[in-house]
Amino acid sequence: MNTAQFTPAGTLTAEDLGRIHLIGVGGVGMSGLARLFLTRGLPVSGSELREWPSLAGLRALGGTIHMSHEASNLDGVDTVVYSSAIPQDHLEMVEARRRGLRVLHRSEALAAAMTGRRTVAVAGTHGKTTTTSMVTMVLQQAGTDPSFVIGGEISEVGSGAHHGTGEYFVVEADESDRSFLIYRPYVSIITNIEADHLNTYGDLANLEATFAEFARLTDPDGFIITCADDPGGRRLAETLRAEGRRVHTYGLSPDADLRLDDMASTAQGVRFLAEVDGHSLGEIRLPVPGRHMGLNSASAVLTAYLLGLPVEAAEAALGAFPGVRRRFERKGVADGVLVYDEYAYHPTSMTLALQTLREVAGDGRLIVVFQPYRLYRTRDLQAEIAAALGIADELVLLEVFGPGELRQPGEGSAALVEAVPLDAAHKVFVDSWEDAPVEVARRARPGDVVVTMGAPPISLMGDQLIDALTARASGGAADPTALGVAVDPDGAASAAG
Repeated sequence: MNTAQFTPAGTLTAEDLGRIHLIGVGGVGMSGLARLFLTRGLPVSGSELREWPSLAGLRALGGTIHMSHEASNLDGVDTVVYSSAIPQDHLEMVEARRRGLRVLHRSEALAAAMTGRRTVAVAGTHGKTTTTSMVTMVLQQAGTDPSFVIGGEISEVGSGAHHGTGEYFVVEADESDRSFLIYRPYVSIITNIEADHLNTYGDLANLEATFAEFARLTDPDGFIITCADDPGGRRLAETLRAEGRRVHTYGLSPDADLRLDDMASTAQGVRFLAEVDGHSLGEIRLPVPGRHMGLNSASAVLTAYLLGLPVEAAEAALGAFPGVRRRFERKGVADGVLVYDEYAYHPTSMTLALQTLREVAGDGRLIVVFQPYRLYRTRDLQAEIAAALGIADELVLLEVFGPGELRQPGEGSAALVEAVPLDAAHKVFVDSWEDAPVEVARRARPGDVVVTMGAPPISLMGDQLIDALTARASGGAADPTALGVAVDPDGAASAAG
């Protein structure tokens, strides 16, 4: 997307927006923004086609939710907010322009909400949501009461947004459409930089240049944090330091400003010793496993340290970190089979997640139910995605989720499944959503770990897998017509019937 469509952050405030209407309000990003506005006491409405779980909470806060897209939804509205998933010819977009209403991209509306606060913006190819959540919890533990908008919900909190009274505003900064260039952070965190969203950037060099552009928007009185272990992050740090900018790094690398020593990850969690410039900050423990989780948490520790907040607050917050929904989220257990959900769809994050799930599985097998996200990514990274899926013992593969994309001959999951390095008996492509739980129930054994992974709709399948396994345990069989979710030709989840 062309950045010329976006207006840089300025003096516009959330209160200037008047009555706000969000198109596609049920998605995680849009519902979080709606929640933020509602908790600020602003009048909010939104339109949707599906009853997403977040909508009940928005109604409880006083939001008006229209379960259709209609021109009349804009009656009395001052500002219309859309995301990059909404086409410019959407009927509510067309009507908003016809009426002369203020029309803002989600990032522009979010920037208005951040006016007057010190923004902590978290960007990167992987780990944005988890890192943003960790930073938020650390700042909360330190008593700063930050506002935040996260691209996911912190588990056990049930919210991805909050209007706080403190000076900090923590936000997940999305690079996919260049909209993160709107923000003017006080603190910029870049977790890593890898080839992704090449439909927008063309190549890795352009992507890295745009991350550098984002980092240069950081307040001169603030600072930039990158990962010394990530090649893209290291190159970025070297570039920015040569320009005289204040950059701090974290990682296992000996020259990292915050160094992680003696890191260990087990199924029970991850721990490491944090050290800054030869000074020990103590031991950091997380109740969630994965070395990548340790790296994410290190950026939160470094942020607290550089802001002059008590490191003890970071230790306490991370020691109680509950995880983020759709990020290594435990859904339940049925007939001796443990079921998880995981958002990873890029091969690097998939590999890290599956390696961690292997630790959890122990002597059991790892069964992956994967829905690829976007045709261009599946095509361009097919070999890498296939290699990551090869970590599994069993694979159930659904068709690519690519709304608005046209599938060319030879593209999609039928080609991907052939590239996965598993014997034919241990992998299967199912072209029907309803077939996936049945296939898992046929393959899974007590002691196995099953994970639903990939595009947003697959998160709806975890409960269905548990139902199918429960039915198996009782000697019955799950009725696929009663599983409650279907997938349309574009791969979008919708209510059955």
